[in-house]
Amino acid sequence: MDNLYDVIIVGAGPSGIGVASILQQMECSSYLVLEKEEVGASFLRWPEEMRFITPSFPAQGFGQTDLNAIVPKTSPAYTLAMEHPSGKDYAGYLQVIANHFSIPIKRGVEVKHIEKKGNLFTVETSSGVYQSRFLVWAAGEYQYPDMNPFPGAEFAIHNSHISSWEELTGDDFIVIGGYESGMDAAYQLGKLGKKVTVIAKSHSWELESSDPSIALSPYTYQRVHPLLDSEWFTLAGHKTVEWLEADEKGYYVFASDGDVYFSSEKPILATGFAGSTTIIENLVKRGTHHKALLNESDESVETSGLFLTGPELRHNDHIFCYIYKFRQRFAVIAEAIGEQLGLDLSVIETYQQENFYLNDLSMCGEKCQC
Repeated sequence: MDNLYDVIIVGAGPSGIGVASILQQMECSSYLVLEKEEVGASFLRWPEEMRFITPSFPAQGFGQTDLNAIVPKTSPAYTLAMEHPSGKDYAGYLQVIANHFSIPIKRGVEVKHIEKKGNLFTVETSSGVYQSRFLVWAAGEYQYPDMNPFPGAEFAIHNSHISSWEELTGDDFIVIGGYESGMDAAYQLGKLGKKVTVIAKSHSWELESSDPSIALSPYTYQRVHPLLDSEWFTLAGHKTVEWLEADEKGYYVFASDGDVYFSSEKPILATGFAGSTTIIENLVKRGTHHKALLNESDESVETSGLFLTGPELRHNDHIFCYIYKFRQRFAVIAEAIGEQLGLDLSVIETYQQENFYLNDLSMCGEKCQC
């Protein structure tokens, strides 16, 4: 069969390109990346003003790899000449990596359905059927926003559907969600001189944690902090939104404590993402917090040969939603596949030396002492 491969990778974002680059270095001759749009498509959809919260810095010569790099000895900061890349710029970095390793990518191929029969995955796509022995799911989550977090959410607009904050008319906005995307939205609107109310389940802006997965990053806090005492900036923490209503006057947000917030403009949903694994629900088993259950090699416990990489990756209480976190698992996946295919595994040592290989999860969760 012409479309039969040892490995198929779904998604040409940082995870898909990251794993593919290792397979290429392992001299894998039978693999393919399927991408429904183009390399870095999710980053190209970011609002124009959105930037990476993790800083990029070319310090490889000192043994410290750029936090946003997906391959050792590379640096988005060096390639792009910027510290906090935009989505468009970062997509350019990913394309540079794809070109450098001559990664085989089929663009414009949307995956419709995947089944596994015997030892083969059958991948039904918009351009025909593909088959493989192993499948790496790297489709990400940004293009799969959670559009129904509560009744009436259809009256709001998800932050991932905004191309530029400057395009929003009006002067009074409600942002639902207080983590990175919500506070970035509030900052961007506040910077434009608009009144903003943030409704959040917690006080993420006050949590004492060094992990931006559960608290604001220093980059976001630094930008938002000058607005905190402004009369135009309101933070309503420890509240959940129960439902949303709309009439000819505007939009009403009903909170769990009985408070009702009004805005004449559509509220902004910064409530996260449903994730792309909803497409392969038949191949995964869910655990706590609806996470896909995986073994120590990030392989589905439900379907052998299926590996998950990217921001949806979870292991117990460990969250791998940022690039510098989930990139440490690329080589773990590639090694597991490479061992079964009899590939050259010598490149794994380089990834281990460059802190791109994390197989001991007991080392996760370190807190800063000061």
